[in-house]
Amino acid sequence: MFIGLQLWFFPGLMLQAGIVGLPNVGKSTLFNAVTRTRKAEAANYPFCTIDPNLGVVTVPDERLAVLSKISKSQKLIPTAIEFVDIAGLVKGASEGAGLGNKFLANIREVDAIVQVVRCFVDDDIIHELGTVDPLRDIEIINAELMLADLASLEKRRVSREKKAKSGDAEAKREVAVMDKIIPHLDKALPALTCELSKEDQEVMKDFFLLTSKPTIFACNVAESELAAALDDPDGHPLVSKVRKYAAETHGAEAVVISARIEEEMIDLEPEEAAEFLADMGVKDSGVSALIRGVYHLLGLRTYLTTGEKETRAWPIPAGAKAPQAAGVIHSDFERGFIAAEVVAYDVLKELGSYQAAKEAGKLRIEGKEYVVKDGDVVEFRFNV
Repeated sequence: MFIGLQLWFFPGLMLQAGIVGLPNVGKSTLFNAVTRTRKAEAANYPFCTIDPNLGVVTVPDERLAVLSKISKSQKLIPTAIEFVDIAGLVKGASEGAGLGNKFLANIREVDAIVQVVRCFVDDDIIHELGTVDPLRDIEIINAELMLADLASLEKRRVSREKKAKSGDAEAKREVAVMDKIIPHLDKALPALTCELSKEDQEVMKDFFLLTSKPTIFACNVAESELAAALDDPDGHPLVSKVRKYAAETHGAEAVVISARIEEEMIDLEPEEAAEFLADMGVKDSGVSALIRGVYHLLGLRTYLTTGEKETRAWPIPAGAKAPQAAGVIHSDFERGFIAAEVVAYDVLKELGSYQAAKEAGKLRIEGKEYVVKDGDVVEFRFNV
């Protein structure tokens, strides 16, 4: 299965992250959980998902509720992500096995990857390979992605070599970068970890390599093991293996989730869900942490606006300057940008009001070169 996440922030720009994994590792269950729907069939057989399912999930942000109390806002608007649930990956997908070609075509378009890994044993839920072994599962997926990348690069290299020999400077650059990446992939290492200069990385973007995408791993554990796994991930033998593998091979994070628990809460009100989790000794099943992790994996940060009408979270790429951030609200804000009135969320929360922040000298006026930080509460001044 592949689940794509689509995130809108700048006009005309859409970022995507894809959730991948072998059949029957909990992907459709996860989809149903995070979208609070029952669109995806979570059946006990491979390829129960064939046609894509779509669903929207908001990015959890506790700061909105706090700011809304300060401003007495009428409504709260968090950022939102769209999930696209598509069929699973099996060994041989790079050669067309299963729904491999369709799967690979979809994942090639995304900006980041979430690998759902089965870290629970349940005789009633069939594992396609007969046993539960998360590292084996991950390596199968990675191998298929690497084989697909190698095939793509080798085909591309043939056409670029001809142009390079005729003196085409761009083709020469591409061949030089491919000559670095291909041996790296041959060592069963993802393109993401290949040592490349910034210029080489820009060239690599045009290759649309599956293994060049930043990755996060979601360890799907049994309901009965969730509390202990969240409290001490390395104390869970399967989760511990995934965390170590993720760090060593991808420099990536691995989070603990229980998709089944989340699915059981689909029809519960927020207060009921919180009570349900509390009875199990946890505050969260891990899915909220996963959503936030994906958000940051996509290179996104959040600034906030608040007033009597609404308190809202706005997504921006890390490193965005104030005029860019203003443009997320409306292009006129960026075009006519004058200044940004900024106060850090933590400061505003502590002091309790804009007036108190102003009196304490914590309300700042920032110009066009200011890099907006995650958690900045901003009001823009502009003139069109």
